Amino acid sequence: MAKDKIAYVCSNCGQESAKWIGKCPSCGQWNTFKEVRIAGDTGSQAARNAGMTMRHGGAATMFGGVHSDSDAKPMKLCDISAVDEPRIDMRDAELNRVLGGGMVPGSITLLGGEPGIGKSTLTLQTILNMPERRILYVSGEESAHQIKLRADRLAKGAFDHITILCETQLEKIFSYVQEVAPELIVIDSIQTIATDDVDSSPGSVSQVRECAASLLRFAKTSGIPVILIGHINKEGTLAGPKILEHIVDTVIQFEGDQHYMYRILRSIKNRFGSTSELGIYEMQQGGLRQVSNPSELLLTEDHDGLSGVAISAAIEGVRPFLVETQALVSTAAYGTPQRSATGFDQRRLNMLLAVLEKRVGFKLMQKDVFLNIAGGLRVTDLAMDLSVIAAVLSSNVDTAIEAGWCMCGEVGLSGEVRPVSRIEQRIAEAEKLGFQHIIIPKYNYHGFDHSKFQIEIHPVRKVEEALRCLFG
Repeated sequence: MAKDKIAYVCSNCGQESAKWIGKCPSCGQWNTFKEVRIAGDTGSQAARNAGMTMRHGGAATMFGGVHSDSDAKPMKLCDISAVDEPRIDMRDAELNRVLGGGMVPGSITLLGGEPGIGKSTLTLQTILNMPERRILYVSGEESAHQIKLRADRLAKGAFDHITILCETQLEKIFSYVQEVAPELIVIDSIQTIATDDVDSSPGSVSQVRECAASLLRFAKTSGIPVILIGHINKEGTLAGPKILEHIVDTVIQFEGDQHYMYRILRSIKNRFGSTSELGIYEMQQGGLRQVSNPSELLLTEDHDGLSGVAISAAIEGVRPFLVETQALVSTAAYGTPQRSATGFDQRRLNMLLAVLEKRVGFKLMQKDVFLNIAGGLRVTDLAMDLSVIAAVLSSNVDTAIEAGWCMCGEVGLSGEVRPVSRIEQRIAEAEKLGFQHIIIPKYNYHGFDHSKFQIEIHPVRKVEEALRCLFG
């Protein structure tokens, strides 16, 4: 056996060093360097052995020997097969959409979110609906009794296809994987798993990195997909080293306010699909309900006569929906005006207010401006610009926008309304929901057949024209 190599890793930021030093040159912390073995490590060996056992189904690889196929060999690009393996149907339309059509065999997916947001509920609810596959659920946070109670609350059945393992030692987990031979593995959560290779507590930078790397090696070797549940820190990003997001194939963020019933599943990184897809759920007593029509939760039923409300036709990924933009403009109470945006980029709001003042002539320097995207959704579509300006102006003059009007369009610094993508999908969604008028950029007006739409289309070139259509 090859001799172990010794390295020193900062337990705070993950900085490596060939020798022990007192102060970390990266983060500046003292006495954070820990000694780790980086070669001949048992965790990586256990992952490799378990992966080869799952792939070949033999016992020869269980006793330390690695199959000869495991050695990487150079291959010509033309000799590599490009046939896509069939994706695994998760029996959840929203989750399949975010993953890009289902889970890819041999992939590793990281699901992150705030405590109590519903990560474990979503995962357990999904695997309960997959009775055709053997699933290993590894829990490092909850007892088997707690998981059973949650499963009974979410669904009724025998659930003989799910095996529960309450274990935090990585090497023991791989030994049980060889016994159970699952087709899908869930780790809840990655911050509780530890390996003997690293001499530090579970959840530390070095532990998370080594465990994730071993699980990745297992997934790629065996072809069995792995779902990792991860925590987030107070800044809202995934806890642990940034390399954790680099290691995995897919990063999914589960967002939403605990005080609201709606949850949003957003893809941040996806090697097998789009990164702009959204999945929307409603939290109920019996679990998470899929919301197939997001416009039903993003639009208020009755806002006639209320100023500061504008409807925008937005698109996230390939999915069009109508979003209600709410704005409130009031006189600054303390001299310094406030600018606050919920669900919208703060800096873009400041830019749009400057355009409204410079190009349209409305003075908002001494006014507080508050902006909110209804439903708790965070929208990044630039076509929201026109509705933001319309809502701010509506609140400023205290005049409501007539019912049945919606709009889409990006606003430039000179006050022009720039074209947006997928204009036909936006118009069709507005017409489906009963809107009679839609304002679109003039450039988009000539690129499609208008006769197939019953909704009245108003093409505009500048912001002033759009405001003239809305307010006369």
